[in-house]
Amino acid sequence: MAFLKAEDVVSGKQGRAFVTINGRVEELFYAKTVEATIEKTKADVPILGRTNVGKKATGWAGSGTLTIYYFTSMFRALMLEYIKTGKDFYFDLQIVNEDPASSLGKQTAVLKNCNLDSVIAASFDAGSDDPLEEEMPFTFDDFDLLDEFAAPSAR
Repeated sequence: MAFLKAEDVVSGKQGRAFVTINGRVEELFYAKTVEATIEKTKADVPILGRTNVGKKATGWAGSGTLTIYYFTSMFRALMLEYIKTGKDFYFDLQIVNEDPASSLGKQTAVLKNCNLDSVIAASFDAGSDDPLEEEMPFTFDDFDLLDEFAAPSAR
C-alpha cells in the first residue's frame, strides 16, 4: 500500500510572486494570498435517445484573487491612469511554489494578460489591530507552466 510522504506536502508559506507591468518586474513580497482558477465553458449537446444533455468544452476563462497587504500605491496609480485617460493596464503574474522541505521541486505558473476588476481607492480601520489588506479580483487570458512539480513517490 502506498502512503503520502508528509514532508512532500507543499507549504503555502514558501511561495513567491512577481508581477511584470510595462516591462518592469516587481516581487510581490507584500502578497498574502493568490488563487487563480481556470474554468471551462461548455455548450449543451442534446443527444437523441438520451434523457440527459451532453456537454462539449468550447473554451475557458481565467479569474483569480490577489490579496496583498495595503502598503503599495502601484495598483491604485494604474487604476487612476485608467480613470483619467481610459488607458487600461495588463500584467503578467508569476507564482512560484518551492518548499525546500519537499522533494517535489518547484512549480512556476505564469498568468498572462491579467486585468484587475477592482482596487481599493482608500482604506483605514481604527478599530482593528490587524494590518490593512486589499483583495483584488482579476481575470487573465493565457497561462503557462514554466516548472512542474516532480511526480510524488510513495512510501
